[in-house]
Amino acid sequence: MSGNMHRFMTNFKSYKFLLTELIKKDVQSKYKDSVLGLFWSFLNPLLQMIVLTIVFSTFFSRSIPNFPVYLLTGRLILDLFAKGTSGAMTSIKINKAIVQKIYVPKYMFPLGSICAEFINYLISLIVLVLVMIVTGQEFYFTIIYAVIPIFLVLILTIGVGLILTTLATYFTDINYLWKVVTMMLTYLSAVFYPIDIVPKRFLIFFKLNPIYSAIASCRACILYDSFPEIKMLLYLAACAFISLILGLIIFYKYQDEFILRI
Repeated sequence: MSGNMHRFMTNFKSYKFLLTELIKKDVQSKYKDSVLGLFWSFLNPLLQMIVLTIVFSTFFSRSIPNFPVYLLTGRLILDLFAKGTSGAMTSIKINKAIVQKIYVPKYMFPLGSICAEFINYLISLIVLVLVMIVTGQEFYFTIIYAVIPIFLVLILTIGVGLILTTLATYFTDINYLWKVVTMMLTYLSAVFYPIDIVPKRFLIFFKLNPIYSAIASCRACILYDSFPEIKMLLYLAACAFISLILGLIIFYKYQDEFILRI
């Protein structure tokens, strides 16, 4: 096991320049033909927040003290997972010219796509900070604990991304199916409404959703001046690392056949 890990780390160091270039490529190409360019990383979450706040704050403003921050905290986490996994899914086919011509570690492509989306997420956090300032949200010391669920979401995204990359190489329909799944996750993560309005018989679906655990944990740190519930963090961590292990196993098992499928 230690020998395999050593080989992996040696291999990763040898090709980390490729990862850097892939991240740069993904970040630059995302808004390549846009006049505003990278500014969309600020504008996009801000516009979403404004529209959804106008629509839903009428219903939930009394039960949610700072609705814009509540909404944006959840939306950014969900977008990181949804866009990161979706980008990973298509990363091999998008870079098939490289894959077919030279040998490179194939996990670099989904990893590069996810890392680029994570950078976009970090940029979007500036919008969250600005909204907190404008709405008068107090900056609690517990906000630093939000790093934990954010890190676990990144691990979860990498694990699920590797699984989806493998599946999408064999089954194109996975791309369309995953769009339906991410839409369902939007409603099962309490992004724009309080969990209190959900009937008890349906709460199990939220508890089984690791993205909800991540969002609730971040909100606890940012909005409610408290450490996340240990049970939620442990469940999120279990989902994250199990998905990463499964993702690596599945990806490594089938990666040699990718060149025949793309």
